[in-house]
Amino acid sequence: MAMCPIMSRLLPGSLLSAGLLLALLPATAWAQGERDLCADRPGLGTPACTMEPGRVVLELGLGDWMRERDGSMQVDTIIAGDALARLGLTEHLEAQIGWTGYGYVRTRDRTTGMVDRTSGMGDVALALRRNLQNPNGSGVSIALMPCATLPVGGHAIGAGDWAAGLLAPVTVELNAGMGLELTPEVDAAVDEDGSGRHLAYGSVAGLTFDLFDSLSSAAEFSAFRDEDPSGHATQMLAGLSLGWQPSDDLQLDIGANLGLNHDSPDTQFYIGVAQRF
Repeated sequence: MAMCPIMSRLLPGSLLSAGLLLALLPATAWAQGERDLCADRPGLGTPACTMEPGRVVLELGLGDWMRERDGSMQVDTIIAGDALARLGLTEHLEAQIGWTGYGYVRTRDRTTGMVDRTSGMGDVALALRRNLQNPNGSGVSIALMPCATLPVGGHAIGAGDWAAGLLAPVTVELNAGMGLELTPEVDAAVDEDGSGRHLAYGSVAGLTFDLFDSLSSAAEFSAFRDEDPSGHATQMLAGLSLGWQPSDDLQLDIGANLGLNHDSPDTQFYIGVAQRF
């Protein structure tokens, strides 16, 4: 769903160099032509497809609510304006920039009833996705995606420092209307105190289904290990999402995630839209 799911990726100063190296990698030949809309939204995973050269997709999270409980503390986070712009550079390479416009965090001590509220904007995320095979997402499609976040956000939802990493999305068409998706990832994630980085890694796996010509769904599972110096944790989520395309260039989506262990958020619900230009 979101670009660079754990935190962020590749050292920002090295992102351009990584993009040049990715652009030189060999790729399966692909004839130019209109491709099916392949949005990053919704879901936990990341697709391997890329945009056609010169085409742009704007994706916007209209609303996202997440609840976490830890002992007596309950944290509700609301995100609005979670935007992602994707630009096709070549037949196999696209550039991305994302920014979270607004986040509101409400922390409540269920024992004392005390409530703390914070809000602010989020960090900026940058990424390059280099498809290595089938950039339209057909058959077996594979990509590499270095990405990075820049710490421009406030303390409410901002990480406080730069972060970097690499994703390797893979999608496989199993039969008519069904597919398999995998998104392994490794990160230099920001420490809990907002200064410095540590190793984080994991993957998303899921099945996708075409329910109708214009309606698709995905059932996913994610597991990520976060080795923060303040305490190691493994987060596991199950997700279900739906995407409806009323036209070739427009998609509306809705989704929900459920935490499967103590280290994970309890619940999350979101809606959004993607438009190709």
